[in-house]
Amino acid sequence: MEKGKVDVLLGLQWGDEGKGKVVDVLTPHYDVIARFQGGPNAGHTLEFEGEKYVLRSIPSGIFQGGKINIIGNGVVLAPDLFMDEAKDLEKSGHPLKERLYISKKAHLIMPTHRLLDAAYEQAKGKNKVGTTGKGIGPTYTDKVSRNGLRVGDIFDNFEEKYNAHKARHEQILKSLNYTDYDISDVEKRWMEGIEYIRQFHIVDSEHVINKILKSGQNILCEGAQGTMLDVDFGSYPFVTSSNTICAGACIGLGIGPNRIGEVYGIMKAYCTRVGAGPFPTELFDETGSLIRQLGHEYGAVTGRERRCGWIDLVALRYSIMVNGVTQLIMMKSDVLDGFDTIKACVAYKRNGETLTDFPYNIEEGIEPVYKELKGWKADMTKMTSEEEFPQEFKDYIKFLETELETPIKIISIGPDRAQTIVRK
Repeated sequence: MEKGKVDVLLGLQWGDEGKGKVVDVLTPHYDVIARFQGGPNAGHTLEFEGEKYVLRSIPSGIFQGGKINIIGNGVVLAPDLFMDEAKDLEKSGHPLKERLYISKKAHLIMPTHRLLDAAYEQAKGKNKVGTTGKGIGPTYTDKVSRNGLRVGDIFDNFEEKYNAHKARHEQILKSLNYTDYDISDVEKRWMEGIEYIRQFHIVDSEHVINKILKSGQNILCEGAQGTMLDVDFGSYPFVTSSNTICAGACIGLGIGPNRIGEVYGIMKAYCTRVGAGPFPTELFDETGSLIRQLGHEYGAVTGRERRCGWIDLVALRYSIMVNGVTQLIMMKSDVLDGFDTIKACVAYKRNGETLTDFPYNIEEGIEPVYKELKGWKADMTKMTSEEEFPQEFKDYIKFLETELETPIKIISIGPDRAQTIVRK
């Protein structure tokens, strides 16, 4: 019997690489789109037909008619935020209740998780991680400490379980001297979200996914955040609370590693980061501000300014290695259209030593070593094939492919679905 394949699409930098748009572009080649980790702090922005959508928990394949979309067990779900997101999409004519499946094993973000998020950040003082305050970290903490509340629990003594978890959280908040709060309104809305979730397909997603594969259908797994925010391999402790790398797809969906086929790694033609943490190629000058302005680099969920810098090939080589990337996808190439010179970090220097392997610690003493390339100085946003690319941009692509030892198969030259060039 022919078995279906599983391809994985994930970010290679510090998130915000443009995964949502690429999932939407690739979806016609797959039967199912599945999200395997993360929570509602991840905003995937999609633009097409004059409309703009920001997805937080719902897989980006939801706009392609007839496709099944699965929120896997590795995701943490906030019922109230999910309800708001889903209802907005339903208003725009997308029948979510037919297309969307939710894993019983996905963990629920409680209102008190958000309070814990704020309390933990406050306790860290100047060492704050810079979380979005959505309660994601504390939810994963409960999951790992075996104290979590899961979607499947809503069908069995849920109120009793909820109150027990809430009481435990309140004890922790008290120990942190975080007592000035009132969640009554949030809690009411949260419970409405629980009732709303009951209307969806709540499933044992690992069984559903493996039966889909056995039937010969194909699945695209969608990650959130980026590799450099992985809890194990990212710039710890300034990371997210889940495994954002390819292996996370196996854990977050219940898929055997032998089922993984193509691994699509997404990167920008430059680099950005949101929140606190080290960023070796960050630009603090007018160039950084210009990249932010031209690239509209503001958080899709938070609206926070993204820190901007040149592309970091040391970090990218590392990301490609730990993910087993087979194809690269480069986003926002058009943002660099007007630059005379483009820079790429090819190594780090620290204490006189040149580093080409990504080190354990990048917080102190790292100086990027740049290679300069000639800019292409052309508007690429209207181009429809790679034959139209200016020679300088072709040279940039060739340089990156040589440095990263991985082919760049797709190039984005604008935010719209149509502004996507698939290379031959």
